[in-house]
Amino acid sequence: MNQVAPFYADHVGSILRTKAIKEAREKFQSGEITTQELRDIENAEIKYIVEKQKEVGLKAITDGEFRRAWWHFDFLENLDGVEGYNAAGGIQFSKVQTKSHSVKITGPIDFTTHPFIEDFIFLKEVVGENHVAKQTIPSPAMLHYRGDIEYQPYIDDADKFVADLAVAYQKAIQAFYDAGCRYLQLDDTSWSYLCSDEQREVVHERGFDPDTLQETYKTLINESIKYKPADMVITMHICRGNFRSTWIAEGGYGPVAETLFGKLNIDGFFLEYDNERSGDFSPLKYVARPDLKIVLGLITSKTGDLEDETAIKERIREASEVVPLNQLRLSPQCGFASTEEGNILSEEAQWNKLRYVVKIAEDVWGK
Repeated sequence: MNQVAPFYADHVGSILRTKAIKEAREKFQSGEITTQELRDIENAEIKYIVEKQKEVGLKAITDGEFRRAWWHFDFLENLDGVEGYNAAGGIQFSKVQTKSHSVKITGPIDFTTHPFIEDFIFLKEVVGENHVAKQTIPSPAMLHYRGDIEYQPYIDDADKFVADLAVAYQKAIQAFYDAGCRYLQLDDTSWSYLCSDEQREVVHERGFDPDTLQETYKTLINESIKYKPADMVITMHICRGNFRSTWIAEGGYGPVAETLFGKLNIDGFFLEYDNERSGDFSPLKYVARPDLKIVLGLITSKTGDLEDETAIKERIREASEVVPLNQLRLSPQCGFASTEEGNILSEEAQWNKLRYVVKIAEDVWGK
């Protein structure tokens, strides 16, 4: 293929769960169907959405995160030394709270086997040779930020926690590569929290210093991707929260821009730019590398209304005054279902949004 990911028209990854998926998960929880029966239904629905993504014109194809309940916990709790548990409360969004769940670190963190590897192998087989199978996983920063540490050596030595976590991700990245993955995305909300005055207070309440945390995450992420194979693209989605069409953080990228765009060894960033909460394009002045791709999330995934096409093209032009047009890309600002509940829009509206991204990208970049 003559394009390299991220593509001119791309997407963050998660897709509204179909009726069949929702019903199957309910039946599985109630014991009406077996694990294999659930997986058979997931396989069929993933095949369906793979074809839908191809149909709307996307080159990067995901499994919609159809086997997950959460964008992050499902991956994290399958790492060695990490367990999922029912927390006292959910994560608070602007207008609603998620169901109660979290993760805790109970032993030394490592990566040996993981169900996501088998899941990716299935996706790649279904996607075929003419498109690119894209895998999404949470950034290592999310375990550091969300995980409750019960393992005493990590309580005693925070640097050991970071070092072990980075090594586990190095192994995970290699395992995905060995399974055929050449396009991997790290999803991360921590950087957006560091852009928000309100969330910086929450960071303090969790026992972290926001400025120190920025340096910790720079080191953690760079160490995690240190041995990335040359022909593997790793991008990062900076998320402000996405649950039932609500959000958590607000504020432009200014407070983290110099570190994010100048010091992280990431191949591309998916950035949320769909509303006034996102700030302007001026922080992109720190994009110094000519190979760094910036995916502008100008199309919202939170509602089904299509944005004004002229306005979107004008915003791309504005961004190109800061970053050259050939380094820019277009996508929805986030996925459509960061959790299994999904955002509040129809499946038809979702596919129309993705068609719109492809159409505008073709107009702007001619490919």
